Amino acid sequence: MTHAIGPTCGRLWRQRGQTSISLHKVHTGASPGTSGKSHENSTREKQNPLERYVIDEQIGFLLRQANQRHTAIFAARMIEGLTTTQFAALAKLYEVGPCSQNRLGRLTAMDAATIKGVIDRLAKRGFTAARPHPRDTRLLVLELTKTGLAAVENAIPFAVKITEETLAPLTPSERALLLKLIRKIC
Repeated sequence: MTHAIGPTCGRLWRQRGQTSISLHKVHTGASPGTSGKSHENSTREKQNPLERYVIDEQIGFLLRQANQRHTAIFAARMIEGLTTTQFAALAKLYEVGPCSQNRLGRLTAMDAATIKGVIDRLAKRGFTAARPHPRDTRLLVLELTKTGLAAVENAIPFAVKITEETLAPLTPSERALLLKLIRKIC
């Protein structure tokens, strides 16, 4: 397989304490032995990919670390003992109004089992209630109770401060760019 110099996707690889640039080449379909094979590419192919993989440079690892930092800040600052998923459910109900549990799960990126557990815990605390859908009695609609409404309205200012603290190391333009890029991969 021959690769030609052309569109590339540059990546930094750390190998044994040194940083180097590795380029991914686009396959041209040229047959073996033809020109176009770069020195960087032939050197990269001889390297063991296991030697180039550094976990702390991987997106999943970095996102998990950022999430752990945010979760720790959230747990320390949020009122009412709300978890991140409980707050997300309350805040989304506050934003969109009454809706089905299924829809709330989709809107908050929670699977069916997770949103059920979250809603069960919120209902036990008196923050949410279920009632029959006005046009389809087979469906239950979730809504905030007066207690839930007060809780979410009191919690939102804390959530704003939590976001600010999470993003504190970044400049305003870096914050906007980070949010834009994360939305792009979600």
